[in-house]
Parts: sequence; C-alpha cells; structure tokens
Amino acid sequence: MPVVEKVHFVTLGCPKNLADSELMMGALAGAGYELTFDPDDAQVLVVNTCAFIESAKKESLDAILDAAEIKRRAAGRRLVVAGCLAQRYGAELRERLPEVDIFVGTGNFLDLPDLLSRSRPPEAIGAPYAGAAHLLPTAAAPRVLTGNFFSAYLKISEGCNHRCAFCIIPKIRGRHESRTPDDIVAEARAMSAAGVREINLIAQDLTAYGRDLRPASSLAALLRRLAEVDGIRWIRLLYCYPNFVTDELLETVAELPTVVKYIDMPLQHADDGILRAMRRERSGAALRALLDRIRRKIPGVAIRTSFIVGFPGEDDAAFARLLEFVREQRFERVGAFTYSREENTPAYAMAAQVPERIKRERRAALMEAQAEISLRRNRELVGGECEVLVEGTLPGRATRLRGRTPQQAPEIDGMVILKGDAEPGEFVRARIERARSYDLEATVANAAMLN
Repeated sequence: MPVVEKVHFVTLGCPKNLADSELMMGALAGAGYELTFDPDDAQVLVVNTCAFIESAKKESLDAILDAAEIKRRAAGRRLVVAGCLAQRYGAELRERLPEVDIFVGTGNFLDLPDLLSRSRPPEAIGAPYAGAAHLLPTAAAPRVLTGNFFSAYLKISEGCNHRCAFCIIPKIRGRHESRTPDDIVAEARAMSAAGVREINLIAQDLTAYGRDLRPASSLAALLRRLAEVDGIRWIRLLYCYPNFVTDELLETVAELPTVVKYIDMPLQHADDGILRAMRRERSGAALRALLDRIRRKIPGVAIRTSFIVGFPGEDDAAFARLLEFVREQRFERVGAFTYSREENTPAYAMAAQVPERIKRERRAALMEAQAEISLRRNRELVGGECEVLVEGTLPGRATRLRGRTPQQAPEIDGMVILKGDAEPGEFVRARIERARSYDLEATVANAAMLN
C-alpha cells in the first residue's frame, strides 16, 4: 500500500486566512493526505501567512523559519508557504528562503495537491504572484472545519474596492467579488448539518456584499435567507464598512432573532484631518451620527470597533480628539493598532511620520481608557441574566466552564467564566455575578430550555 503523507498546518492572521486554510485542508484530504496536529509527525508542513502589517510579516517569517527547522530534522519533508505573504513577496521570498519547497498565493492555494504531486523541482515551477488575486470557492469545495465544532466562519465575498491610504489588502487580494446567495446558503446548511450553531460572516467588507451580482443583492437580503437555515442559532457580522451601513441592514439585524445584535465596524480614527488623510471618507461628526443611528435602530446593540494610532500627521491634538471620542461613545469592544508603514500604500510616502515610541504610548493610553469603559459596562450587567454559548472547560480550572454571550465574538472579545454543568456547544441562561475588565463570571441558571 502507498504511504499516506501527513500534513501539518500553521495558520496566521485573520479568520479569512483560517477559512483559506480549511479549504486547503479539504483539498489535501480529498487527495489522500492525512492531517496531523503534530509537526514532527508530518511529511508536509504548511504555513499560511499574513502580510497586513509589519508585526504580522515578522510573525509569518518567524513561523516559516521554525517550520524550516522542523523540516531539517527528517529527510524528505517538504515546506509550503501560503497566503498573503507569499502573494505579496513571492519572488523575493523564493530567493531569500531556499528551504521552502512550494509557494502558493491567495489566488492559487487550491493547486497545492497538484503542486505536491509534481516531480519537477520547485525552482522549475513558476511563481504565480503577478499582482493581486483571490479565490472564491463554492460550497462544493471540500473544507475541513477546525476549532470548536459548533462555531464556524463563513466567507461571503473576497477582495476590496476601498482605497484606504494605510491598507495593502486590495493589492494582495484584488477587487471585491461576492458569492451568490444560493451558494452561501448551501454552505450554511452543510455547516448546520455538521453541528455548527454559530456562523460568523467574514469578508474584507461585508457591507459591499451583493452589489456586484446580477441581479444585485445585499447583506440584508442574505441575512434573511440565512436566518431560515434550520439549526443555526447565532449569525454574527464581522467587518462592516461605515459608509455602507444602511437602514435596511440595521432594521434586518434588529428584526431577525437569529442575527446577534453585534456590529463589528472598524472606524480607524475620529479626527477629521486624519480621516481624510486615511481616505476613510468620514468626518468625526458623520461617525457620531452613524453610531447614533445604529443604536437607535438596534436597541442593546454591542459595537466593536478598532482604531489606528500614530498615522502620519497625527499630532497630540488629533490623538486627544480620538481619545475623547472613545470616552464619549463608550464602545462595548475596542481594538487599537499602531500604524504600520507599508510600502506600495499611499500613506508610506506621507510626511510627518510618527515615532514608534509615541505610537506605543498612544495605543497604551487608548487601551487604558477602554479598559475602564469596559469594566464599567460589565459592572452594569451584574445581577442580570444572559444567554451563553458554552465552549468547554476553562484552561487550568477543570471545575469552571468558559463561554460567550451574543455580544462576545470568538477569539477577539472576552469570555464568560461559568459555574455549573453544561456541554460544549450548548446554549444556557447564566446569571452574571462578577465583572472583570473584559470577562464576566456567572452561574448557569438554566440549560435545557435553550437547546
């Protein structure tokens, strides 16, 4: 019998990258490869990389070098570098990293089984990295869901038409392209049949969904279709672009019980001059009006946003306006990033670059302010009850469970530390007893009625 080769994956970056890894796993499993969690047990090592900002590129290169060291421990192993770093720097990486056998970018990663089966040396295989590219697989493409069996990411489109001054993604993944509603619904049904109860919709820009289709569709229309899929209890929106958050979308989120009242909408800044320099097309006043509209249309909504500090030209006054905005709006969730100067973006050549030390200080100040806001918000929940999706036992504390409320997205938000009995994947009612800055402590009040 032929020897079955085992494959080990390392996936870096965002959930969109994770979805690509799961598609690569599906393609490899269909070609007869076996997946393994142990890199030392693998004959093929795959590193799916991120290249969004400098820290992500460094993390990706470190992971590649770690995998190269594992490769050296046994003869015959092969190393594959996939994803955004390969797409952005493919030709350069081929020169710098001779220990890598195969590079696949964001536009050809499903060719991996064929590339692994070829007998030609890797240097004879052309590098397909000329410009931006993406794949938009259908529901028929095999996919290996990883992580918790009850929660999954569902990519509804690829690429981005926005031209934010700091962002390299359009030059890596290309222009926006939507999947058809029927195809997305088919994948959602397959997920439900496999036991998924929470679907997290992902894209570079969810709110652009459907405008390129003929006939045209919309995110609101897609949500109405997905809400009809049996077995799905939570549908979450991850990344909505501010300019295209329509009243139709907000009314749909408010109306449909399956769609959790959670909007992930990176705003990036609040100072008018910085927003214009970023090419975000929004003033601070317009953002305030938008946030007011969202909260009026969706009572009790949790808004998650992110900001970039240290963008070129951000002086003390501009940062102070951002900090005031955060304190004023009292967001439920905030992430902050220091500006990363990326070549081939408009911001790269801008004057008044901010020193790294000042960037770090501003990020720390913003996150300190948000921690205080988050703690106060969490304390307001103490004594009440909420629905919680149980994820499993708390690491290091077998007598406690961990879970999430509808207002906590997987991996990026806090968690609920639970006392009581429940199984992973169950939805329970929990009574909130204590607040931390980002986490809650609670006791299971009722499990049976929710499942």
